[in-house]
Amino acid sequence: RKSRMNRLNPTVPADQYLADSNVLFYLNDAVIQLLEHKEEYNQFGVIRYFAEYFSSVKNSNHVLFREFNYIQATPHNRASFIRVFWKCYRQIGKSGDLLSMLEYRSLLQLLCPDFPVVLVQSAARIAVMDDTIDCLMSFSDFLYAFQLQFYYQEFLDCVLVIYQDLLAGKSPNTVIVPTSTSIEQIPSVSTEENNKEERPQDGVEPSTLVECIDALCDRFKHSHPPRSCMREILNQTDRISYYSFLMSLAKQEAINQTIGVLPNCTSIPSSNSSSSAVGGLKEVQKKASPRRNIHHRRRMEVESDGSTEETDSSEN
Repeated sequence: RKSRMNRLNPTVPADQYLADSNVLFYLNDAVIQLLEHKEEYNQFGVIRYFAEYFSSVKNSNHVLFREFNYIQATPHNRASFIRVFWKCYRQIGKSGDLLSMLEYRSLLQLLCPDFPVVLVQSAARIAVMDDTIDCLMSFSDFLYAFQLQFYYQEFLDCVLVIYQDLLAGKSPNTVIVPTSTSIEQIPSVSTEENNKEERPQDGVEPSTLVECIDALCDRFKHSHPPRSCMREILNQTDRISYYSFLMSLAKQEAINQTIGVLPNCTSIPSSNSSSSAVGGLKEVQKKASPRRNIHHRRRMEVESDGSTEETDSSEN
């Protein structure tokens, strides 16, 4: 995981710190939310509102019930949403229950009502190795596949374009490696892949794929998995398919540590009950973003203990 940039480090230019930390993005959103809900926030003051907003961002509780464009806007937001998803539904793995893709979609849309089903389908395809996405999946398998797909979405879309070119027989010299500025033109991966069946015997030479991925990483401006992880996987086989590559990546503990929000991959049992899931959702609702019910939430907290600090001491 990249080390956090120290805002007090004199060697870091102010512009670079603001860009890398997305401070201006959050400040802009805080002002928009304040203006849209000013009657509610005027009851306890603007200064306290901004303190609440940035405390929520710091504690990763700011993405709950927000629109998809917001939760995917920054790496911190993506990591925070993955964390919230795990916190709300972490009991699902303990009883051994298996859920379908549609059930995972429903759980995600409880947290983000407009969360696109296409991303849930992509995560499901990773979890079941591109088998039919109607298969039931353990929470552990889906969680780490979802983490990989959601956090590295743009990079995985580009890797799929490269993979399909190689699968079609193009040489590495003729494969067009997408750039960060061209990813917006890449067709929806899941929409395209839903109409294709990748047979087990399909695959490409790992040495060729890693060469193209290295070229992609050199010019890619978005987040991407550590090169060492990808090379380690690709060096272990003579031929590899796209989804077997992603499944191996999803299970890499180094990927998990890089994103830094989920426990060790081996510490989550392979599957919980719906009642426990609801209980987890209620637990996180208590720490929801100030965008929604901050007035009522904070009033209850202040009346109970006089504190305005949000804590996460119950989390293990």
